[in-house]
Amino acid sequence: MSQAGEQGTLFVISAPSGAGKTSLVAEMLREDAGLGVSVSHTTRPMRDGEKDGVNYHFVSRDEFEAMIARGDFLEHADVFGNYYGTSQVWVRERLASGRDVILEIDWQGAAQVRRLMPECVSIFIVPPSAAILRERLVGRGTDAAEVIERRLSEAEEECRHAVEFDYLVVNDEFSVALGDLLAIARSRRLRMPVQQVRYAQLLDGLCDRG
Repeated sequence: MSQAGEQGTLFVISAPSGAGKTSLVAEMLREDAGLGVSVSHTTRPMRDGEKDGVNYHFVSRDEFEAMIARGDFLEHADVFGNYYGTSQVWVRERLASGRDVILEIDWQGAAQVRRLMPECVSIFIVPPSAAILRERLVGRGTDAAEVIERRLSEAEEECRHAVEFDYLVVNDEFSVALGDLLAIARSRRLRMPVQQVRYAQLLDGLCDRG
């Protein structure tokens, strides 16, 4: 529970495709009620089973470009002809309410966010080896061989940027990687500036005995 005056933490999480980021973040949200995930805006068409405002905020290209012009996005990108972006207003409002926010974005988007919000906490997730990454991508059974090879090539480039992040989490055993991610989130709430606000009355009572 947040207290008046507390500021939430923005967690920026990136990983190459197949590293398990989406599954780990989903479990983080189930385990830690203080975490929320940002819902991106996009211009791509809604797919069967998706809901506006749940999976994405679906907007027209003209509306998205107007939002870019107004500076509404923390980060945005054109991916295969469709725009994707993170609302700066929503993120800042949630953080101001004392809630923590997770952004699942690629390393390029993470770099944009760090420029605008250098106080964010960035985490990069990697698989334990290139061979296991290949096994995971093949094991999905959803991508053609050429797509898998492209994802592996992209993973090489993405992993070169891992050193730009604050934390590195290796997803070898899912439960261990999940514990590492939750520990990072919890440790941020134990920082002195946060605890001073949360326990101001307690500290005053302990420190003023005369």
